[in-house]
Amino acid sequence: MKIFIDGKYYDEKNAKISVFDHGLLYGDGIFEGIRAYHGSVFRLKEHIDRLFYSAKAIMLAIPMSRAEMMKAVLDTCRRNKLRDCYIRLVVTRGVGTLGLNPRSCKAPSVIIIAGNIQIYPRELYERGMDIITVPTTRNLHSALNPAIKSLNYLNNILARIEANNSGYEEAIMLNAEGFVAECTVENIFIVNGRKLMTPPLSAGALYGVTREAVMELAAQMGLAVAEPNLTRYDLFNAEECFLTGTGAEIVPVVKIDGRVIGAGKPGPVTKRLVSDYHALTKTSGEPIYG
Repeated sequence: MKIFIDGKYYDEKNAKISVFDHGLLYGDGIFEGIRAYHGSVFRLKEHIDRLFYSAKAIMLAIPMSRAEMMKAVLDTCRRNKLRDCYIRLVVTRGVGTLGLNPRSCKAPSVIIIAGNIQIYPRELYERGMDIITVPTTRNLHSALNPAIKSLNYLNNILARIEANNSGYEEAIMLNAEGFVAECTVENIFIVNGRKLMTPPLSAGALYGVTREAVMELAAQMGLAVAEPNLTRYDLFNAEECFLTGTGAEIVPVVKIDGRVIGAGKPGPVTKRLVSDYHALTKTSGEPIYG
């Protein structure tokens, strides 16, 4: 595996960063998870835009333009002779002192890793997932804004630990007001009749690239797409439920906090969206090999 670090490529065993990098010391940095399908990187521009939005929010000056970053992602896939893969793009504050002050970091670092990923076992996509709501709430917008895809993922990790301790793969996180925000690594959707609903970004949901793609596909299917505040009651009484994320794609949910959702199996709207999403990934994206 060849890994991109600040303009150069290194073998996996030699791909190293300093122990004084503030991305390691303080979680001071941002990242993107991106997918390539059939020789094209899916929605690369949207991912790069979100990376730069996160960078602006934390006043991190990325040492590359958007075009240069897109080229580096495609080049990394080519270097590794990949057509279908998961790409992790990381920008850290860079090497600094042991102190917190980001002014000690002279230059940010850019890291690109292209490899394989399997978020959940294949059988969960076929029979659906059971999930629970956990006590850990989503970060406040006034603290660490959930829209920033930062390297500090402890909020999500603590929620996932609570899910794992209870024997579950994934967890629903509520915001401070008790409304549904998202899961630890995915956005959440419910279906009632011809209406598709997902929590608003203001509730603490990430600006999900897959979320946006699914909303577009649903509209093309003739579904009414809405973003109301949702409670656990709304989830319990949904006809269908599913999760979306770049790594996980679309995952059906069949039980929440012990309540069976709909018929207790992946529903027809979810199945149609899965099919349409896979079709979309086959026909769009930035070509890796030109």
